[in-house]
Amino acid sequence: MAGVLQAWSLAWPWHTGGFPGHHGQPLWWLQWLSLAVLPAALLRVQRPWHGVLIGWAFACAWLCATFWWLFISMHTYGGLPAPLAVLAVLGLAAFLGLYYAVACGLFVAWRGERLAGAVLLFAALWLLAELARGQWWTGFPWGAGGYAHVEGPLVSLAPWMGVYGIGAVASAAAMWLAGLRGAHIARWPGYVALLAVAGVLWLAQRLPQAPVAAAPNKPVSVALLQGNISQGEKFQASSGIPMALAWYAQQLQQSQADMVIAPETAIPVLLQQTPHGYWQELQQRFASGQQAALIGVPLGDFEQGYTNSMVGLVPGQPEAYRYDKHHLVPFGEFIPPMFRWFTDLMQIPLGDFNRGGMNQPSLPWAGERWAPNICYEDLFGEELASRFVDNAQSPTIMVNASNIAWFGDSIAIDQHLQISRMRTLELARPMLRATNTGATAVIDRAGVVQQILPHQSRAVLQAQVQGVDAGPTWFAQWAGRWGLWPLWGLGVLVVLAAWLGRRRR
Repeated sequence: MAGVLQAWSLAWPWHTGGFPGHHGQPLWWLQWLSLAVLPAALLRVQRPWHGVLIGWAFACAWLCATFWWLFISMHTYGGLPAPLAVLAVLGLAAFLGLYYAVACGLFVAWRGERLAGAVLLFAALWLLAELARGQWWTGFPWGAGGYAHVEGPLVSLAPWMGVYGIGAVASAAAMWLAGLRGAHIARWPGYVALLAVAGVLWLAQRLPQAPVAAAPNKPVSVALLQGNISQGEKFQASSGIPMALAWYAQQLQQSQADMVIAPETAIPVLLQQTPHGYWQELQQRFASGQQAALIGVPLGDFEQGYTNSMVGLVPGQPEAYRYDKHHLVPFGEFIPPMFRWFTDLMQIPLGDFNRGGMNQPSLPWAGERWAPNICYEDLFGEELASRFVDNAQSPTIMVNASNIAWFGDSIAIDQHLQISRMRTLELARPMLRATNTGATAVIDRAGVVQQILPHQSRAVLQAQVQGVDAGPTWFAQWAGRWGLWPLWGLGVLVVLAAWLGRRRR
């Protein structure tokens, strides 16, 4: 149950119940309390393999309750038989849960009798498990514990240490709480533990915030398009495709905003497959004047391969701007080695894309540098941070174009919104989200949702956004240059110190 509550803390899934009015919202305190159950259980066992089983059970429940909606994409829209789809979700959770199982087994094996040492060891092992899940085998970090803290006392840590650093601090606080009543561990400094937790929270609130531009940029008007075309129809030649082509073309032609943004695969076919003159009319629409557009569209051909892309149409530029998705979704956008048989069981169109470059340039327009990322890519803050190494070319506005219709009207929509909020906190830039079914929203640099469209609605979000042209945050500086290696190094050093200390005893 603690693992399930850990998942629910990332985005509360119920409209009614214990927390009415919190549907889709993160509950930082629930993440902390539910995680504290894990070390409390680990402190009661002596054998490492018991720790492995406890950690694996917690992680499997947490991860299944987090991304259960993968069943919808595989069964409802991918055509995979329901039993196989269930097994696939369970198998993924069980595999990813092994990282946490190993971490918990090592904690039981190497913990000492001092509370401070146990806190550091548990936090370091938890950090390494989260990093492994987020980076190994291309990474699947959806639902990392730190995302529950886009609100609350730890939010000020985001521009310094990012979501994984926040998760490590939260796990340390959870271990402090568990250690106050834990067996086989010194309890006399319990009151010191409470003071330490209070001190960390106090310090987090008083850390300097991200750099602020001396002269804020002038607001720019934007139109974010949400077509609300169900995934079951989206690629149907008799319904979804003509519906998408007509509705998005109408909005692009009529909008008066400085920048019009259409979501991932808003045009659901290759440009050469669109009706005669369709793309040329859109190019002509934005060839002159004071407006530009970013449009999600698949590009390529059978010989050269395909890309999941955003195309920018800007007045006065003879060639369209192009951004190709870099971090692809396993099975959905590329087929891992030895898994062709699995994808052949599903009917997912264009399921094997080429990969774009890591640090592609932003789109300059209206005094801003617009930096697109496509759907799943905004889970990887260290990759977005790489765009901030050259401050003169760093983004002033981030744009996420998504299609979460693959997962129906599920909590995945709200979970993804919290992920985007964390990126704005880490990088101190506003994020515009243009999606097919939600959550289409404007998020300011402080992680606050300024405007949002209702889920599962066909509408246009008209807004004003103010870019931020300032120095990079501390997170952007170190993660942009070195990725997550500093966190890896810190975690390994703490674990190594615990191992050496155990050998000396």
